[in-house]
Amino acid sequence: MDDLADLYQEIILNHNRRPKNEREMEPHSHEAEGYNPTCGDRVTVYLQLKDGVVEDVSFVGEGCAISRASASIMTTKLKGVSKNDLQEEVAKLQKLLTQEEEPEVDLATMGDLAALAGVRKFPQRIKCATLAWHAAEEALDSPSPSPEA
Repeated sequence: MDDLADLYQEIILNHNRRPKNEREMEPHSHEAEGYNPTCGDRVTVYLQLKDGVVEDVSFVGEGCAISRASASIMTTKLKGVSKNDLQEEVAKLQKLLTQEEEPEVDLATMGDLAALAGVRKFPQRIKCATLAWHAAEEALDSPSPSPEA
């Protein structure tokens, strides 16, 4: 079990050190900022939607290792999903982190998202892990001046 926890920690650290899709996106069709006043984490999420599907997603911001890693993992999970599926992905993450029963976590099927399950042990960090995901969800309601492709 310690080996699995070490693997998950390594996944978080790798995403923090070398985040995927950390960049401002121009043009983009939607954007929203997430801010966690309790710790100061701040992230802006950019979405490029085409025909109701997330064609591209990126983020910029400052935050802790969990916040940055979660944003990086999010960008790898949301490409190619529909608006409805994006909201379902956010709900799945929220459930993974907050459900009462210990979730079944499988790295093979969940990918790097499984590494975030360890955040359950630190309830004060759940907001860090969900910040970018909620910003992505809010971005759906915040079209940018640049038109959807």
